[in-house]
Amino acid sequence: MKKTILRSNNFLFLAIASILFLSSFPANAEKFEFKYNEGETYRILSTVNEDVLVNGNLHHKAEIINRISVKVTNVDSNGAGVHEAHFMTSEKSVGNGSNALYTWGEEYESKFSRSKNGVYTISDEYFMPVVRDVPVFPDRDLKIGDTWSYEGHEAHDLRGSFGVFTPFKVPFTANYAYYGDTEKDGVKYQIIKANYRLYYDSPKPANPNVEYPASTQGFSDQTILWDNEKGMIRSYSERFRIQIETNFGDIFVFKGRATAEVTDIASVKNAETIAKVKEQISELGIENTDVKANDKGITISIENIQFKADSAILQASEQAKLKKISEILKAFPDNDLLVVGHTALAGTPESCQALSEERANSVADYLVKQGTKDRKHIFTQGKGASEPIAPNTTANGMAKNRRVEITIMEQ
Repeated sequence: MKKTILRSNNFLFLAIASILFLSSFPANAEKFEFKYNEGETYRILSTVNEDVLVNGNLHHKAEIINRISVKVTNVDSNGAGVHEAHFMTSEKSVGNGSNALYTWGEEYESKFSRSKNGVYTISDEYFMPVVRDVPVFPDRDLKIGDTWSYEGHEAHDLRGSFGVFTPFKVPFTANYAYYGDTEKDGVKYQIIKANYRLYYDSPKPANPNVEYPASTQGFSDQTILWDNEKGMIRSYSERFRIQIETNFGDIFVFKGRATAEVTDIASVKNAETIAKVKEQISELGIENTDVKANDKGITISIENIQFKADSAILQASEQAKLKKISEILKAFPDNDLLVVGHTALAGTPESCQALSEERANSVADYLVKQGTKDRKHIFTQGKGASEPIAPNTTANGMAKNRRVEITIMEQ
């Protein structure tokens, strides 16, 4: 059983607290509530480092990088905001024969309403975010040292693991405390501590011969950095442990730490930016390369990209090409990158898929070496030969299909 996004997609609005300290000065009571603005967009980038154990034995260690892009599409008269969110992830696992490369995880779409106090209203067709109703603020002013509690729940995607086709919900009571204020980069933030414990016995399924999560227990301890002026979470850090015991007696444990930060999304999908990137590619003499807009942002498509035969090792000519492209990409410091590998139709679907993933990783690693981005801001995905742009019946068509696409992400 693999956990992929079961953490840190956690809280759609939580992230990392770096240097935290309690204020030694008394503060006036303040009202804490979320403030939503119709049309605003932002990104949550989180990192989860976890150990996965099966029946007491380490199955693998994982570093999971999650990217969540959010748009507030409506704000009602009570201050509740309707959110449309896109979740994507990359994972690097070590153990159980894995190769310690970042591999593509899953993508989720979600739509929900959240009140100004922090309470979710979300349909069971959506599996994300995992942790809901955290934080929730009381409808009163808070001063340093105040505590409160509120009910919440985790909603896990167990379709692949146990065939549970609606979110698997585990209720909890979260306990909160306002610890004081801190300052970071000249901005005043409020420190909120939140923690909850889990213990939940699942209802028995209609077919008891099918394995299902019979009991769930664990804990989550978080430190939230809250921006009360803007009415939003700026960052969070979390320590967690979740244990699932099945009716067959198997025990799965997920434990580790998660951190995340909320940042603005820089808009790139406009005619002026696309024209500028095309002009730069032309001036730099980068051949077999096209630029286009899509639902995620602006994509630079490098056709006929050359690797050593049946490998993910870039030829020197392609390294020179990518070095030029990296200079273009450095002009977008606030946007994450998605590198997608494609192959021509040669070999089995499985071998094409594996090769496309390895080549996407190879290009991403080269961009990191050029200082384009750090690895946590570059996502990779392999598509094998599943999305051809030309017939695979000619050498020219196969060259077009053998491509790597680099997307400057807006969504």
